[in-house]
Amino acid sequence: MFGPNLLALAAEHQVIALELQGHGRTIDIDRPLTYEAMADDIAALITHLGIEPSDVVGYSLGGGVALQTAIRHGGSVRKLVVVSQPFARNGWYPEVLVGMAQMGPAAAESMKQSPLSQLYPNVNWARLFTKLADLLKKDYNWSRQVAAIKAPTMLVFADADAVRPAHMVEFFGLLGGGQKDAGLDGLGRPTAQLAVLPRLTHYNIGSSPALATAVIPFLDAPVPQAAGKPGPPNWRNPSRP
Repeated sequence: MFGPNLLALAAEHQVIALELQGHGRTIDIDRPLTYEAMADDIAALITHLGIEPSDVVGYSLGGGVALQTAIRHGGSVRKLVVVSQPFARNGWYPEVLVGMAQMGPAAAESMKQSPLSQLYPNVNWARLFTKLADLLKKDYNWSRQVAAIKAPTMLVFADADAVRPAHMVEFFGLLGGGQKDAGLDGLGRPTAQLAVLPRLTHYNIGSSPALATAVIPFLDAPVPQAAGKPGPPNWRNPSRP
């Protein structure tokens, strides 16, 4: 899903690319798909690999999982990047919500002719789409939990995203952004960052090289003292995820 961005990120960072429950090469199990359960999976893997805390980057559905990882397992997350995902279900455009409501096993039929079907021949697409439909139809609003996130956070959206621009600004505000002028010296700027990438949509932002270009400087900057423990003088370590 991240295309050339994986190579760009891996140039000076260790990248662990995860395939969520029932996706790719990760087998499905007998439980519903939920953001919370998949976030618990991410935190468990971070602990298992001994790489706590790690930078966590997620796009769309993965953005919701990344967000819940920071909410539920703050100690596992050094920095958080949420790409093209709202903090509440009503952040999507109405027509996107209509499409989500229509998702189900019938929509999985088209996947059989997709290149993804050849790449991942063991995926049960009908079962996956059924579980995704159940997940995407559920209402949620994580505004209170988002406001309590301690990890430095970057939000990235496309300028023609499936998420409403007003919601992007509201999301940024929950993280302390957009409250005041940063001043001539920039010292009043918030810890959180917001990037809106031009000429992109929800459906191609994940594979656009512009994503890594925007995200890497955020990951490479020192962790602000107020937001967490400062990193060592040169923490850009190839063994760090």
